[in-house]
Amino acid sequence: MKLFRTLTTLLFAGVVSVSAMAQDHGSKDEAKALATAALAHVKKVGNDQAFKDFTSDKANWTKKDLYVFSIDNKGAVLAHGANEKLIGKVLIDLKDQNGKQFMRELVDVAMTKGEGWVDYDWANPTTKKVEGKSTFVKRIPGFDGGVAVGIYR
Repeated sequence: MKLFRTLTTLLFAGVVSVSAMAQDHGSKDEAKALATAALAHVKKVGNDQAFKDFTSDKANWTKKDLYVFSIDNKGAVLAHGANEKLIGKVLIDLKDQNGKQFMRELVDVAMTKGEGWVDYDWANPTTKKVEGKSTFVKRIPGFDGGVAVGIYR
């Protein structure tokens, strides 16, 4: 009986841990909603203020493991909710672990389609393992750039 209680407790703890981890990860719907809200914010306060907000206002622009970043059509980082040191860096030729130029593809999707998803592999800062990642990007109307939010799949 004692062994049964111990196993049951361990099983319950494992289920709770997995549930808690799942709640810490954003979904595709949440990423798309955050990108849409970011675009509305750009329209409301202007590019420069919005880019500052996306980088520094974690309470509003970071949800779970989701954050907003912005790039221009040359691949320069204009805002980054997770790593302020990337601002101003041109990452157009950045490749994933498999050689995919995903930043170039993000720019292409934003500039040609207006919005869409780009899939690639990237090291998850939490697990330190390379995982599948999908990023939703939306073009900023009247501006050669976009806002984006990514999820780990």
